[in-house]
Amino acid sequence: MNFHALFEKMLKELNSMKKIDFSLVKEELESICDMFRISKIATKTYQNAKLEELGKADVIISYDSGEEGTVALSSRIVTDMLNIITCEVHIRNGAEPWSSEEAETVSFFLDTVTVYVSRNRIQEAAKRFAFFDDDGYHNFRYFVRYLQRADIEGKLTGRAALHFNLRHFALVNKQIGRSLGSMVMHSFFSALEEMISEKGAICRIGGDNFAIICDRECLNDVLGYLSGAAVVYDVHSGDRIMVSASVGVFLIPDDFVMEDVGDILDKIIAASTAAKVNGKQNIVFFSNEMLAEKDKVMRIQHLFPKAIEKEEYHVFYQPKVNINTGEIVGAEALCRWFRDGKIVPPLEFIPILEQGLEICKLDFYMLDHVCRDIRRWLDEGRKVVRVSVNLSRKHMVDIDLLEHLLEIVDRNNVPHEYVEIELTETTTDVEFLDLKRVVNGLRQAGICTSVDDFGMGYSSLNLIKEIPWDVMKVDKNFLPEDENSEGSIKDVMFHYVVGMARAMGLECIAEGVETQAQVRALRNNKCDLAQGFLYDKPLPVDEFEKRLDIGRYEVED
Repeated sequence: MNFHALFEKMLKELNSMKKIDFSLVKEELESICDMFRISKIATKTYQNAKLEELGKADVIISYDSGEEGTVALSSRIVTDMLNIITCEVHIRNGAEPWSSEEAETVSFFLDTVTVYVSRNRIQEAAKRFAFFDDDGYHNFRYFVRYLQRADIEGKLTGRAALHFNLRHFALVNKQIGRSLGSMVMHSFFSALEEMISEKGAICRIGGDNFAIICDRECLNDVLGYLSGAAVVYDVHSGDRIMVSASVGVFLIPDDFVMEDVGDILDKIIAASTAAKVNGKQNIVFFSNEMLAEKDKVMRIQHLFPKAIEKEEYHVFYQPKVNINTGEIVGAEALCRWFRDGKIVPPLEFIPILEQGLEICKLDFYMLDHVCRDIRRWLDEGRKVVRVSVNLSRKHMVDIDLLEHLLEIVDRNNVPHEYVEIELTETTTDVEFLDLKRVVNGLRQAGICTSVDDFGMGYSSLNLIKEIPWDVMKVDKNFLPEDENSEGSIKDVMFHYVVGMARAMGLECIAEGVETQAQVRALRNNKCDLAQGFLYDKPLPVDEFEKRLDIGRYEVED
């Protein structure tokens, strides 16, 4: 068979719309190379000109007879993506040199091979750009394509889909550094990829959020790994770090019909959100109730702007009391939502607003309304006490938070000593630095700050060592149950927390006080301030004003 017939046959196979039969291509290539006494064809691909200078290339040997040869012809092209591709043809040592006609034919053949390799490189680059992110993970587009193909091929039902978020990965980066943290994430991903094998797919949706589709046969192994796995980050010392995830799982039923990829994604994200928010269950399987919860979330988020505009959120005040004198020494402002003549319980909407930045708008709204009340009380000549207003941790993303708080207080012409800002413990080093900056700024402005729910976070001692708080609010979970609990773990912890606060010059107040027995326990531990149902539940403004006018509660000995 002559060159033209072989070449035409090879081209036809290479440009086939079907899967290429490389065994046929190899036969035709070998025949052509043998015809022209070629011993080797080598293609080198350089990512850029700098790597070409350094000689760093991906090398593909298209043909090698194993015989010694000499470079007789070469070509070089630069692709649109600035990759550089060179191709060299070696002629067998001692073989008859090419005639001018043969050299022209080989040159044409070489150009064709180079163009084909270049086209494949561009296709590979386009595929990588489309289906991989900048860190080398399969991306969301890849996952969607996999779902669509599996659905078309009838291979979707009876499998499992998962969405997971790596838990506290910011702390991993803090502990071992971002470079090693990235390596740990890659190792974690690769191990899951190996478990799933070719029977499934895994992608990174963004940050430390991932999605998986896999056979149910390997689901237990996957979930076991996601529950907690030790990942090596130093191959020399063998040092490891524990990585775990919050996981949402949807077991795809046999009769499932996917009209859109969202039919699966909505379910696994809803389940993983439940796992993340719950805190007790790291793995949550999807149920239909979760979609109802999602609808509820969307409804409350939709109603929020109008509710703010119509001032449906009301300030209720819960008194803070000196347990020895019964005097009202302060109050905490708490939010109540009046909707269609009914009160919506805080747990029905606060956690939902905390999922986004709506909670920040509500906090500013509350501070503004508290300041309005304080200004009115002052103008009316009433006794005024310091009122604390809660701020969500979400505010820590606001670089101008301090200015925003002071603007609200000063716009209402409220003396700073009547305002207290309550903040909760943080969970990341970045939030901690921002919290420290804000508390320092408020203190310089003469506004009190209190750390809410002290003892419930992981960084409690560092929190009070590094940040100049005025008030420590001890969570009710640490409150002694009665005066007879002396020596119990709760009593010991409460005793030393109060002692530490007093020694540091902090005002200490116990939350959730409900019985006289607890009051006596507080006295025994020299905690003089309390807040709780024993004195009053949160009160609407008019009822709280009546309490202020009286000024104190009856005190039992």
